[in-house]
Amino acid sequence: MFPYDLVRLSDLENEVVITVLSPMDSPFWEAQIVVTSTFVKGTTLLVLSPAKLDSWAKALGELRRGRDIVWMETDRGPTISIQLDGERDCPEVVVEDESLSMVTVRIPVALEEGWIADQQARLGRFKEQV
Repeated sequence: MFPYDLVRLSDLENEVVITVLSPMDSPFWEAQIVVTSTFVKGTTLLVLSPAKLDSWAKALGELRRGRDIVWMETDRGPTISIQLDGERDCPEVVVEDESLSMVTVRIPVALEEGWIADQQARLGRFKEQV
């Protein structure tokens, strides 16, 4: 089961992936965010909890309704924002790691149709296994 790509937002050039690395003290999981583009590559760690998984499910519902989202904003650690209509005519993913590295990265990702359903399926498979 581990590692498991819980979130994979990718096109041919840019990618944001959240990989669950291993279980920690129940019910928490160690994970990492990896941002890769032709220009930049970065990684930061985070801890996932059932509450964060539930808020991701709600965020995916908002995206399905055509609304931009901010995920994990109130927690210590990284924040993920997805803007559906970015400056480059495709969604943009913003990863802010203000609590640790103080770095923010904005990545345009030309996502294929059905990408939200794919993220919902990934989340569902993870929840079934844990």
